Amino acid sequence: MNNKAMSVLAIAVAAGLLLVYWMKTSGPGSAVAVKLPAGFTEGAKEGRGLFEAKCITCHGTNAAGTKQGPSLVHIYYEPNHHGDGAFQVAVRRGVRQHHWRFGNMPPVPGINRDQVALMTRYVRELQRANNLDVEKVLF
Repeated sequence: MNNKAMSVLAIAVAAGLLLVYWMKTSGPGSAVAVKLPAGFTEGAKEGRGLFEAKCITCHGTNAAGTKQGPSLVHIYYEPNHHGDGAFQVAVRRGVRQHHWRFGNMPPVPGINRDQVALMTRYVRELQRANNLDVEKVLF
């Protein structure tokens, strides 16, 4: 094997090890540390109350995750990967397991579109405070 092939192999192995480490330390069942913004907008404050009433059991305080559900302050849920409409669909119809192994998310009854929009605003403000807004992720 030549030096170039050995270098590529070494980089691939190192990347694989980093991925395994990242998955073990930020994957299912482990809440993440979430920085709070200096303040929330009025809509996000209202969304926070709704989130705490309907979502905190699975998604945790400040959307940090629990053993029942993932953190929403994660790159998987940033706006470029899961747009605001994805939150609407998840609440209304539920969502099949696809990123984590928590099982399927059931629909959440008793929440209307406007309330989901407020909860999404709260999550987006948490994401921005943790450098997960689309502008910072992509540029």
